[in-house]
Amino acid sequence: MTRGKAKAPSQRQLRVGEEVRHALAMIMERTEFRDPALLGAPVTVTEVRVSPDLRHAAVFVAPLGGGDPIPVIQGLKRVRPFLRHQLAGEVRLQFIPDLSFEPDVSFDRAQHIEQILHSPEVARDLDEPRDDEV
Repeated sequence: MTRGKAKAPSQRQLRVGEEVRHALAMIMERTEFRDPALLGAPVTVTEVRVSPDLRHAAVFVAPLGGGDPIPVIQGLKRVRPFLRHQLAGEVRLQFIPDLSFEPDVSFDRAQHIEQILHSPEVARDLDEPRDDEV
């Protein structure tokens, strides 16, 4: 096992991840799930990270319009076999990756940073002239 800097994903990993993301988004858009957590809950597939051997895929999802992603993720975990079966018909891969669903918190982080940048303390610091400007 190597330590230190994480290796960047290969072009193949990125290409397969994007293809899987598009296929899952289409499947979720056109499918009426029977799972109560997924009924009427539009889901956005924001990113898919595929392992180097292309056998595992981490699917980052967020409920459209915000909200608690945990029930949606639990519902997606319950319908994972169905999604893999549908995915097999959509993409041409030797192995259909095992899907694991995770909440996408990048939108929350971006909103938090935006709030910090617009806070009075930061605005005050930006308005004060620095010593080298006087």
